[in-house]
Amino acid sequence: MGKRCFYEVLGVSKTCTDSEMKSAFRKAAMQCHPDRNPGNAEAEIQFKELNEAYQTLSDAQKRAAYDRYGHAAFEQGGFGGGHDGFASSMADIFDDLFGDMMGRRGGGRNGPARGSDLRYNMEIALEEAFHGKTAELSLPSSMTCEACNGSGARAGAKPKVCGTCGGHGRVRAQQGFFAIERTCPHCHGRGEVIDDPCHSCGGSGRVTRERKLSVNVPAGVEDGTRIRLSGEGEAGTRGGPAGDLYIFVSTKPHPFFQRDGADLFCRVPISMVSAALGGEVTVHTIDGGEAKVKISEGTQSGKQFKLKGKGMPVLRSREVGDLYIQATVETPQNLTKRQRELLAEFDAESSTKTHPESSGFFAKMKDFFENLSGQ
Repeated sequence: MGKRCFYEVLGVSKTCTDSEMKSAFRKAAMQCHPDRNPGNAEAEIQFKELNEAYQTLSDAQKRAAYDRYGHAAFEQGGFGGGHDGFASSMADIFDDLFGDMMGRRGGGRNGPARGSDLRYNMEIALEEAFHGKTAELSLPSSMTCEACNGSGARAGAKPKVCGTCGGHGRVRAQQGFFAIERTCPHCHGRGEVIDDPCHSCGGSGRVTRERKLSVNVPAGVEDGTRIRLSGEGEAGTRGGPAGDLYIFVSTKPHPFFQRDGADLFCRVPISMVSAALGGEVTVHTIDGGEAKVKISEGTQSGKQFKLKGKGMPVLRSREVGDLYIQATVETPQNLTKRQRELLAEFDAESSTKTHPESSGFFAKMKDFFENLSGQ
């Protein structure tokens, strides 16, 4: 049986671009890879066929020859046959498809590596979120060892090339018709070994120290605001740059104010008399000042009074939110005999004009159920 067309094997057209071909190859190789199909001889053959097709068509000269002469272009030793570099191609496949699974993130194998990013959770008071603050942090973190300058070797000593991987940081093992690369177990990917390690860091090139940092928390920060301090994360290895420090800000619950974006809400109890006759209450604001709120006659529980510009500042803006005072009418308790008499007298003389909401509510309820029973 003759070979199938390489374009057909990859599932692409003859006019496809290199990126389209690579994408198709990656997708097909993931599906039929032998590691994902153990014991499946058909998948193994398909995977080998895919690799041969991609090896040929991903090379511009080989593709041109294939387009002109087909499989005959590689017979009788043409282009050195269709299988040159097969083992190295398999390593590329593992790099491309399974790099993260094998601990590889790109970049040099034994070169400088960037340090990890760090996270710090900071909780502040609502007043601090209003005014902003400069916070002093003390946190343990990994820093470059000063004694060895990050090399991991004692002063005067130098790391040696790893004899297991020859300085590559990777070792290759042949399994059947394909090769697998993995991190060198001797040098752990560094490509170097240290026979005389630094006494301060034990050969790691990094030490843990307590650091003090000053952080500027801007006015108007909200829950979840992230502040990034570049280069203040974990120290890099082998001379690599440090990571970043991310500070996540949250605000403590306030005993009086509830926040919604830039607006603040405050529940204020008022007497039944003030609600009925109207009056005035004085409330404190988040900036430490005071404001007078005029209570209108006939105020009901839940009614809100807006104090414009008395809320929270908007982050990195000149805008300011509002403060909403929500009235809660307080029912009097522990009444004297005379107070009871006065309330009873008032209730006896009340009408739908003095209690329009309750009168309307019960009238509507009565009509509803009378109509319901009459159906």
